[in-house]
Amino acid sequence: MRTALLTAAAAAAVVLAGTVTVPTATAAPLPVPGAKSADGSQLVTVTKTGDRQLNIEVRSAAMNKVIPLSVILPKDRSAPRPTLYLLNGAGGGEDAATWERQTDVVKFFSDKNVNVITPNAGAYSYYTDWERTDKVLGKPLWSTFLGKELPTIIDQAFATTGRNAIAGISSSASSVLNLAVEHPGLYRSVGAYSGCAASSSPAGQAYVRLVVESRGGANVTNMWGRYPGPGWTNHDALVTAPKLRGTSLYISSGSGLPGKYDNQADLRPGADLGSQIILGGPIEAATNACTHQLAERLGQLKIPATFHFPGGGTHSWGYWQDELHRSWPQLGRAIGA
Repeated sequence: MRTALLTAAAAAAVVLAGTVTVPTATAAPLPVPGAKSADGSQLVTVTKTGDRQLNIEVRSAAMNKVIPLSVILPKDRSAPRPTLYLLNGAGGGEDAATWERQTDVVKFFSDKNVNVITPNAGAYSYYTDWERTDKVLGKPLWSTFLGKELPTIIDQAFATTGRNAIAGISSSASSVLNLAVEHPGLYRSVGAYSGCAASSSPAGQAYVRLVVESRGGANVTNMWGRYPGPGWTNHDALVTAPKLRGTSLYISSGSGLPGKYDNQADLRPGADLGSQIILGGPIEAATNACTHQLAERLGQLKIPATFHFPGGGTHSWGYWQDELHRSWPQLGRAIGA
């Protein structure tokens, strides 16, 4: 394997030097529409947007809607590669708060052999399957999409290895843990940055309501039913923690105190320093408490996990970029990237 990779790298270097013209990884054909899942979901469009970037659209049969997604292709596509599903936060990528707009994710993965897939839809849905139709959000069925429909299509269209990781921030940091529980074996590794897994606790319920009701304008009881109730308990990773055994876990949260990115020079597009500190500080402090609870629970169960608690940091993109960088060696190792 090492010899083959070195040979491929040498061939690519020669092509770049302009001495010969041979097929290389970057010349591999792009995926084409048509790949389907068992329920009839389908890849409907593929648009190249950069050297190794695509926008694709996948029609979800479960939700009867077309989902836009961003794709970063592997550096070398001459062989099957694993996949990282990278989720945006509460806005679902329908706003400016996306990995591609707020971080160096494209540059970071420029030398890595992994497909990076990010949905740009699902605002305020918690990327879960809702129990009932909501007047504002309809009936999101994201667990079905991310756990059954999409992976089948991505594996077909991109000729992957079938080995997957998933990572998310804020509300999606809770979602990725639930998705790993609901689809055993699908995701070999999980990165959860600044989330609150304890959804059935009063504090956890308040956090979920802040996202779904206060920001999204939806009725949270349409998601998991009345609270407290089984829908909330079944989506509480502290309760379902035994089902995470065997998954490579990286979980982090800052303290909420201002840190190295909480200054005018390091603000991300659309950010306001006052809000980042005054609002983002308490939110991160709350997720920090939740994350410590999860660390204690996994410790009691003797389930291995990597926890990182930086000394400072608010609920903001600079810190999530750092955590993606910090967690990638573990996530990538678990999927053979």
